[in-house]
Amino acid sequence: MFPNRRRPRITRAAATGAAALLAVGIAACSSGSGGSSSASTSPSSSSSPSSTPAGAKVAGGTATVALPSGVTLSYIFPFTPLVNANEYNSEGFQMLLYRPLYMFGNNGNSVAVNYPLSTADAPVYSANGKTVTITMKGWKWSDGETVDAADVIFWLNMMKAEPNNYYGYVPGLLPDNLASYKATGPETVVLNLKSAVSSVWFTYNQLAEITPMPMAWDVTSAGAKSGSGGCTTDSAADKWAKCTAVYNFLAAQAKNANTYATNPVWAVVDGPWKLNSFSTAGTVTFVPNPGYSGSPKPTLSEVKYLAYTDDTTEYTALKTGQLDVGYIPSQDLPPRSGSQVLPSVDPLGSGFSLAPLYQFGIQYFLINFNNPTMGAVFKQLYVRQAIQELVDQNGMINAIDRGYGYPTSGGVPTQPPSQWVPPIQNENSLQGPYPFSIANAKALLTSHGWSEVNGVMTCQVGSKCGAGIANGAQLKLVMDYATGIQAFVQEVQVFKSDASQAGVSVSLVPQSFNTIIGESSPCKPGPKCTWDILNFGGWNFNGPGFEPTGEPLFETGASSNSGSYSDPTEDRLINLTHTSSSLSAFQQYATYTAQQLPFIWMPNAYAVQAVNSTLAGVTFNPLADFFPEYWYFTK
Repeated sequence: MFPNRRRPRITRAAATGAAALLAVGIAACSSGSGGSSSASTSPSSSSSPSSTPAGAKVAGGTATVALPSGVTLSYIFPFTPLVNANEYNSEGFQMLLYRPLYMFGNNGNSVAVNYPLSTADAPVYSANGKTVTITMKGWKWSDGETVDAADVIFWLNMMKAEPNNYYGYVPGLLPDNLASYKATGPETVVLNLKSAVSSVWFTYNQLAEITPMPMAWDVTSAGAKSGSGGCTTDSAADKWAKCTAVYNFLAAQAKNANTYATNPVWAVVDGPWKLNSFSTAGTVTFVPNPGYSGSPKPTLSEVKYLAYTDDTTEYTALKTGQLDVGYIPSQDLPPRSGSQVLPSVDPLGSGFSLAPLYQFGIQYFLINFNNPTMGAVFKQLYVRQAIQELVDQNGMINAIDRGYGYPTSGGVPTQPPSQWVPPIQNENSLQGPYPFSIANAKALLTSHGWSEVNGVMTCQVGSKCGAGIANGAQLKLVMDYATGIQAFVQEVQVFKSDASQAGVSVSLVPQSFNTIIGESSPCKPGPKCTWDILNFGGWNFNGPGFEPTGEPLFETGASSNSGSYSDPTEDRLINLTHTSSSLSAFQQYATYTAQQLPFIWMPNAYAVQAVNSTLAGVTFNPLADFFPEYWYFTK
């Protein structure tokens, strides 16, 4: 897989197909693989070529794949709470077993909705955008039941009952924006919305959240009769009590990771793979689901994940032939030169092919606006501007990522280039409105009543420092950061050093990726809301939300708005993108976000992936899609 530190569904990939998607909106795409290589002076045109070694196709075989260092799979239930939400659990695990209502991306460069790989046909919008009709394809679960309308209602009812236990929930959006919904036939679901919506946004950022769930999960105890839990037929009349009971049972099962491969609950799948073995230490194996309704059917007999505590160990495993698919750590790559995207010399030799992985995402660290000590400080825009100006993105890219990267400058991915990127994000050598400058950062703080005392910026004039900031307050920050990737660790050390030159003290606290994700639930103001900064990576727009609007991250009360950022203008501009398909409306939102800094942007590194030269059909998608059913060995 991909060496990355991101929350919901993230990868290090990019695609020329992304720009095409963003231009045409909701166009369907094929489920085939493919792509072509290209290069530029910056990584603005991308490639994710399928490995196509010569030789006859061989049925069977085990493909070994590296998980990113420091990462292990940890949650199987697709109705995922925030503390377990990351792309490794979703694209890399859950989606192999349980297909969502609508798949996005393909075994190639596309980030468009992929109707051939979806469990439902394209949605039909009527009543001027207030009614949506979904028709299921009649695919089968592995227990023989049909993936049908009831399975969609099951999911929606659970969202009604347990919205705060699903990481994609945003107050006012799905399911709150539904006036009613019902199954009008075995294969048909009709959604009636409270107000008209943009069909692109609703398909890409709302319907995309739904994963049909089997009747075998609508239970409240092991061995109970399918559907006996009653969530599928529940209603608000009992305050969704039946769904809550079902959720509690399933969530309890999901917490017992040691039983994932043996628990009959999780054995009911509709994806191309089923779980064969699972170790909490990181080794996980999948075998083909013979009852998979989609296409293609897997050719491999097994796919095996292997976990590593650091990227040096992963690279050693790659070099010694223990892996078929892995990545070359930044520190082991020669510096990027000129327009080349890949190394001019393959460090692994002829036994592997290489491919770049960009990501349709943004990189950042979170600041806690509700921290009882620092929250008032972070709420001052000038403070956020100063902190951003202390992030030497281009310096980190050149010195640490060896040129294999590009800056983040706002809430919209700048790679691959698309119509969504506002001009402000391309300013200052792609750094956006606040380029690196220690001198500017220091001047900004001193002009607002701060001065250095014993090397630390200290508020001297509370009235100038801002509301809630008392005289004597100091810019002493604590950053919890994810370990495991050497380049990532080096970035935070560079930031700490640069910040100290402006009188901003940063204490670094290393933690595992899974641990830091577990800390990242939004917290209410008070003595328990104590973290200052969380730095685990970032966000890819691969669900919830495939159009890069801001409701999952920046809208007030959003489940993934871990830092509790809240701004009424931001909320208004986000909501405008839900009803208007105007590019101008979108760019108003995107420009404001870049200016306001709800997060502090960090550089995006793209990975160089390596694939065994005898393994064919392997591509790397911008959305972190993982399609080993396309893979096969050759001889």
